[in-house]
Amino acid sequence: MRRRVTVFGGTGFLGRRIVDALLARGVTVRVAARHAARGNGGAAADRWVPVQADLRDPRSVRAALDGAEAAVNAVSLYVESRDASYRSVHVEGAGRLARAAAEAGVDRLVHTSGIGSDARSTSAYIRARGEGENAVRADFPGATILRPSVMFGPDDAFLTTLIALVERLPVVPLFGDGSTRLQPVHVEDVAAAVAIALTASDPPGHAYELGGPEVLSYRALLERVMRHLDRRRPLLPVPFPLWDGLAATCQLLPSPPLTEGQVALMRRDNAADPGLPGFGALGIDPAPIETELRRRMARP
Repeated sequence: MRRRVTVFGGTGFLGRRIVDALLARGVTVRVAARHAARGNGGAAADRWVPVQADLRDPRSVRAALDGAEAAVNAVSLYVESRDASYRSVHVEGAGRLARAAAEAGVDRLVHTSGIGSDARSTSAYIRARGEGENAVRADFPGATILRPSVMFGPDDAFLTTLIALVERLPVVPLFGDGSTRLQPVHVEDVAAAVAIALTASDPPGHAYELGGPEVLSYRALLERVMRHLDRRRPLLPVPFPLWDGLAATCQLLPSPPLTEGQVALMRRDNAADPGLPGFGALGIDPAPIETELRRRMARP
């Protein structure tokens, strides 16, 4: 087991779980984030080390990697701003981290991406994720790339949004006819996969696609949420060109509730490629989305 690991994006939705998974395995973790993390790691306070690092700042990246045996890139940007673009974070930043890790003598790099990442996509977000994978491969050929499907879990955006739509709207809109297939995966299972990938003896450069135990259409997911909430709502098909227009309008807002990347991801199935290794190869039995739905419905 590598005993000193730097987790970039260690304060994010996935990053926090990765840090917890590594701490539980006795690892000393540098929690690297643009704003120095607050907290003490609980019972593992002596192995929880906050550091300030920004993938766009080469010096801070090198400093965060100093002395590390392994590194994880869990940085994710869903909404662009004047200060951060998909390219600067997912492509240039990912490549910068991979290059610095190689120069620092880090012996294992795990890069988190996403199912559907495609360097040839017309979507700026999806293209950046795909180009980011290529940049990582170029500078750290032995990197392990993990591509999860849409993630759910406590304080997520995905399932929380579906529940809010059903609770608040008299009619729930669908992306297209709602037939896009998703394979929702629990964030803690993805975090466990990262921790295991850091010690796996697989061939260098292995890529894993991580999906939950069920493949469900977007329509079926909404119907399941309605069943758990005991509420029925009409489901309204909305053509993708209308979603494109709405996303373009939302981009004018400081914190857009919808982006072109989200719409683009919903145009195509987001399920693991059976021809690539997944959770099974890592010895993980992923939790179904039902477990999280039951947990939320049981809350007072």
